Amino acid sequence: MTFFLPQTVFMITTFDEAYQFVLEQKVCTVFGSKGSPYPSLWDNTGLSEKKPKAGGWSPKVMAVWDWKTRIPQTYPDTVFYGKVPGGDAALIEMQHFRKVHYPAAFQQVCELDPLAQEVYEFIRLEPDYTGPLRKRAITRLGCTKSQFDSALKKLQVSLNIVRSNDSKLKNDFWLPMREVHLDIVSEYE
Repeated sequence: MTFFLPQTVFMITTFDEAYQFVLEQKVCTVFGSKGSPYPSLWDNTGLSEKKPKAGGWSPKVMAVWDWKTRIPQTYPDTVFYGKVPGGDAALIEMQHFRKVHYPAAFQQVCELDPLAQEVYEFIRLEPDYTGPLRKRAITRLGCTKSQFDSALKKLQVSLNIVRSNDSKLKNDFWLPMREVHLDIVSEYE
């Protein structure tokens, strides 16, 4: 007879609880996905999913969306925001990122497809927001929006670019990983 122990479910309701959850789990996805080996903030948040009558996002969506941005902005030395293999957005405790995730997931830009390499060069030469980068890539490289988005995701998963944690920036602003985490990149070169 086989017994399965239920996975511990947390009922996160505050920013501080979400931060502690990331530290305890080491890696957690933001919204989760089937087949992911990681717990998600979404699945462990105990806020209502019901949309307000006046419209807009539910309390749960608003909280998780806020936490995925604000946790790494508030604690940049202890939490990394990026994408894990498979493309899920994740929050990773920084020591785990440094010692386990980065060495396992990093891939040289030259090993990526030509479009990802070109998009990386755009970001390396002129860091920018997603929209202007996409427009530049579509205009100069003749790619589609979907192709650009895939290249951007590959650059995140391969740990060549990272989103800025500057709280003054309201949208995703992309930088080369080495500009933000030179100490980690240098350790594995």
